[in-house]
Amino acid sequence: MQPLPTSKLGVFFSDHHRWLLQHIQRRLRNHADAQDTAGDTFCQMLVARVDPDSIEQPRAYLATIARRLMFDRHRRRKLELAYLERLSTLPEALAPSPEEQLQLIQALVAIDRALDGLPMIVKATFLYSQLDGLSYVAISHKLGLSERTVSRYMKQALRQCYLSELSP
Repeated sequence: MQPLPTSKLGVFFSDHHRWLLQHIQRRLRNHADAQDTAGDTFCQMLVARVDPDSIEQPRAYLATIARRLMFDRHRRRKLELAYLERLSTLPEALAPSPEEQLQLIQALVAIDRALDGLPMIVKATFLYSQLDGLSYVAISHKLGLSERTVSRYMKQALRQCYLSELSP
């Protein structure tokens, strides 16, 4: 695969950036997040090495990428808020440092990304085991499942995590 000519990408960017930014800003109502998302949208296109001339509907293509990025941003924020809420219940002496908090949030986002697409019950099984340290017996009682089902769900989640590490 050879690199795309810079002029082609520049023209595509200048033709569609303003529209994309307005499109995202209408949904997010935050100019800074809209700018970040628009930039990330074009970056994803560049990383995928998509030839702008091959795109039949550029606005639909860009809107789809942007929508996925907005959804990912929203999920990440929900995860961060849930984590910070849980941290607030800890005594100050046990609370992790800001650096550790950032590392933990990044790990949670990576886990969430790895488990994406699995049924919620499978995710819950995995998280109870890995984050809360519950045994399969405790998880089976908590979720009303058999131990065999818990074991099967754990295998499914672990396989998904393993496969997500293999893909870029």
